[in-house]
Amino acid sequence: MAIIEQIKKIFAFILGNRYLERYFVYLHILEIFNTKPSKDEISHNYKTQLIKTAFMETPQLLEQLNSNLDGLTEDEADELRDIIGLNKLDSNLSPTWWRQLWECYRTPFNILLSFMVVISYWTDDTAGMTVIVMMICLSTLIRFVQERRSSSAAEQLKAMVKTTATVIRRLIHREAGTLNISQHKHEVNVDHLVPGDIIHLSSGDMIPADTRILFCKDLFINQASMTGEAMPVEKYVTSKATDNIFDLENICYMGTNVISGTALGIVIATGRSTFLGELTQHMTDSSRAPTNFQTGVNKISWTLIQFTLVMMPIILLINGFTKHDWFEAFLFAVSVAVGLTPEMLPMIVTTTLAKGATIMSKQKVIVKHLDAIQSFGAMTVLCTDKTGTLTQNKIFLERHTDAWGENSDLVLEYAYLNSFHQTGLKNLLDVAVLEHVEVNQKLDPSLNYEKIDEIPFDFMRRRMSVIVADQQQNHILICKGALEEMLTVCSHVYEDGQSQKLTPPIKTQIMEVTAKLNQEGLRIVAVARKIIEGSTTLHAEIDLELLGYIAFLDPPKESAAPAIQFLKKHGIEVKILTGDNELVTKKICKDVGLPLHGILLGHEVDSLSDRELAEKAKSLNVFAKLSPLHKERIVRLLKENGEVVGFMGDGINDANALEAADIGISVDSAVDIAKESADIIMLEKNLMILGTGVLEGRRTFANLLKYLKMAISSNFGNVFTILITSIFLPFLPLMPLQLLVQNLLYDTSQIAIPFDRVDAEALIKPLNWNSPELFRFMLIFGPLSSIFDILAILTLWFGFGANSLEHQNLFQSGFFIEGIVTQTLIVHLIRTRKIPFIESSAAPSLLLATFAIIAIGIYLPYSRFAATLDFIPVPLTFTIWLGFIVLGYAVTVQMVKSFYQKRFGWYH
Repeated sequence: MAIIEQIKKIFAFILGNRYLERYFVYLHILEIFNTKPSKDEISHNYKTQLIKTAFMETPQLLEQLNSNLDGLTEDEADELRDIIGLNKLDSNLSPTWWRQLWECYRTPFNILLSFMVVISYWTDDTAGMTVIVMMICLSTLIRFVQERRSSSAAEQLKAMVKTTATVIRRLIHREAGTLNISQHKHEVNVDHLVPGDIIHLSSGDMIPADTRILFCKDLFINQASMTGEAMPVEKYVTSKATDNIFDLENICYMGTNVISGTALGIVIATGRSTFLGELTQHMTDSSRAPTNFQTGVNKISWTLIQFTLVMMPIILLINGFTKHDWFEAFLFAVSVAVGLTPEMLPMIVTTTLAKGATIMSKQKVIVKHLDAIQSFGAMTVLCTDKTGTLTQNKIFLERHTDAWGENSDLVLEYAYLNSFHQTGLKNLLDVAVLEHVEVNQKLDPSLNYEKIDEIPFDFMRRRMSVIVADQQQNHILICKGALEEMLTVCSHVYEDGQSQKLTPPIKTQIMEVTAKLNQEGLRIVAVARKIIEGSTTLHAEIDLELLGYIAFLDPPKESAAPAIQFLKKHGIEVKILTGDNELVTKKICKDVGLPLHGILLGHEVDSLSDRELAEKAKSLNVFAKLSPLHKERIVRLLKENGEVVGFMGDGINDANALEAADIGISVDSAVDIAKESADIIMLEKNLMILGTGVLEGRRTFANLLKYLKMAISSNFGNVFTILITSIFLPFLPLMPLQLLVQNLLYDTSQIAIPFDRVDAEALIKPLNWNSPELFRFMLIFGPLSSIFDILAILTLWFGFGANSLEHQNLFQSGFFIEGIVTQTLIVHLIRTRKIPFIESSAAPSLLLATFAIIAIGIYLPYSRFAATLDFIPVPLTFTIWLGFIVLGYAVTVQMVKSFYQKRFGWYH
């Protein structure tokens, strides 16, 4: 301790006491919260100090954090942030360049090629080793550059989506020589929070850092991300004694979220020093379950590697026994293995996905995870909320009526008082009420009414209440909420200045009145009141007097109807999952041209088993009066039915469904928890943007399928050819170095595939991963290329006398040219079911790449590098024969394509 005190004195001299004081305050906090836990459990010291903090008296806690109830000043927060850094986790930071370079290199194919480099070095095959190293560097560097660009673009896009927290800052200013201190509440980026900040929490907020509660009202927190417990837990100002940190009733953890209620809290730890930060230090991306897309790519990769490892010894044995040169046979087998390895696959995948993300960014769509691009293209069902998606993101207060449907200013006044005084999540309905400034001028609620208490909204009660005192000190509970739930707590109804009992016949009449309003597309919120004494808990919401309704109009968006037709035309079924009532939902569906295939209500969902609900989810397309758990359950069952499900939502009640969907879609204006749960964030809430995303996802996946089909069929055909020729030829069909150069050129031509055009027919239906289809394609089109390889071999053998060891250079030169032409042209033959170059032409970049590589391949036997590669010029007449062979190959492929399309379909 003496040494530490000496260090403090030295720093005090250098930095100055005021700055140093905060530095060591936070140094103490780091000592408390930055003890690294083991992988399986949080460290004992971390738990102990967290529990100590939970039971610390508020003045002592404020002193320890060098804060006070008025918050930190901006200068204090800035100084502390300079010392401790931003409130970010390591997982949110971009990887270092060297780490990303390593990840780009560390693919199964590159590791296999690296093994072959070592073999080539041991066998003194310098030329072969050089070519393989070039291939590794090419695929790794292209992928690295593309991913760095993609990461940079993603960071810029993410910066456009701000997650904020409400912070109380202390303002210090002088007036007439007097020092005045006041509070200022404002929104700051959560990254800028520091320990000691006083923050305000309400429904829909993410907990931005580990926080100790100083004040709260009916605060319920969802800790499922930490504990796995689905039910929300209530938090208080104090906590009961416990050894379990999750049972601490006044501590909220970063990454959890507020379900309902309000609170004032003090930040006790940020960034890596939080509980979540401790956990993420032991997590890696590899711990995440792979998506269907990743699983498919990995399956193809390992299948091809296994195929390579099986064929390599077979080719070695055949050539060793037939040519009696085992060393040369070994080098040839290694070269064949290199040729069989689609080492460009990682780069092609990354480039296609990144290109899609870049195009979507221009449409104001932020892709948080690249794999989400493919999920867009594969989506078969889009589940969406109604409000703000099919309808405008603007609610108009259309009517304010009594219980019988007659206009009533009294109802509007009470609704205004409720919306004015509530401190929770003000939704669009509250905003629409508060726009009636004439009520504000009449009532002046800030002066004539004093707020006493509040019972915040939650999704179980579906209502919220405030208690106000008028100038006569009468305490009035004003409650507004969903009609059905409100009727359960109302015992009387207001009519003509009098209160009468709410009887069953009157309830029936009320339901008839509100049904007529619903059929007009109006959303009904009931308003009730009660004079109370004493209790202001949830139990006060009984025996209320129903005053009437405020009716809102949320007109459909102009883009909704064409967007739904667009999605339907492209094979995507739209299903509405809403918490609103069925009558309003039916009206909106009619307005936007969505045919109604049956409707299911929330209480009916509860009565169905998973099997029964799965059948309903498949056949019906409108689900109303749903809770958040209902939405999640329906999405999950649709996925189990084999659908690729997208969910679009922006509210607290959508978070679970967003997590459960294959692709979660939210908007920039959504609550924090919805944006955190989503894979894709739209800066404009417009279904037509979704249509753009769907098409781009399908283009992306279609180009990836082109590469895979070309690679696996071409590789399989090459192996088939080599197996046959190795048995009968007295020499190798190609020397190892020749085969490696051919493969290098071939790989280079594929770089442009992600930028190719896609036929409109390929975009009509969802595209999903289909491994059996890829292998069927390989088995049909692979041997097809071998037939024409053998025709070229026979032409060289019989037509040009390349049938002995003395003429093997001529044979290999001609066979090299034939191989580079057919392998490179195959992408144009299989990229479309149409006639290539006539009915469907590739993008200019792909045309340029392929024909440039063909030209280089034909030129090599005539170039100054020919001797190095053991090439000699081939007769001009061979190129004429080669033209007929290539033409025959193209015609045959086109005929087989027609058969294949009729039998199996072309676009999958």
